[in-house]
Amino acid sequence: MEADLAAVAALIADPSRAAMLDALNGGDTLTAGALARRAGVAPSTATEHLARLERGGLVVSERRGRSRHVRLAGPDVARALEGLAAIAPRKPATGLKAWQHGEALRAARSCYDHLAGVAGVALADALVERDLLEPGDGGFGLTPAGAEALGAFGLDVGAILGARRSTARACLDWSERRPHVGGALGAALLEELLRRRWLRRRTDGRALAVTHAGTAGFVSAFGVSLATIGTNSTSRR
Repeated sequence: MEADLAAVAALIADPSRAAMLDALNGGDTLTAGALARRAGVAPSTATEHLARLERGGLVVSERRGRSRHVRLAGPDVARALEGLAAIAPRKPATGLKAWQHGEALRAARSCYDHLAGVAGVALADALVERDLLEPGDGGFGLTPAGAEALGAFGLDVGAILGARRSTARACLDWSERRPHVGGALGAALLEELLRRRWLRRRTDGRALAVTHAGTAGFVSAFGVSLATIGTNSTSRR
């Protein structure tokens, strides 16, 4: 049986639905109203689009009180969207605000549940250079030194290795065209970086800001300098 690529392509091809999927690709659960605003459509139109996406298996939703909350159907959908973004042409910025948002996304963003952008690729490179990870076919292998170091950093290595998903998938970064760390390890790393407040979520989508504590922390823990990527200028934490 052949995969029906045309059916999925038709769902993504609509600009409003594509905008909704992009907003959800940061791993957040968003209300239908928030997605309508992100896509620039009326709530009734957004409801129709979301119904099509849900029937197509790209999103799932649940009712909470008077609001419907929506998320991507899973990491497979996120990987497919990231892969498409890697080969898609870049949208020209239509103004200063759009340009700034694009630069923030390129600097650091969540790719479903892990860190992407310049920061994500730099972190992946550092973990390999320090022999904490070793590159393999489609992913990274966690070395004994990596298990010890990342455990000391605060990660539950046993849970990561026992997760029902890839340990450390090499996820092709759409903006840098090089891999960052996905899978269970990538998710655990992003969760810990947010917990430490080295990163914080911005209010304008899935872009992340590196805090002043994070600028110092990335250097001390991983030897990664993020001071030049322009992500810490909005944070005073």
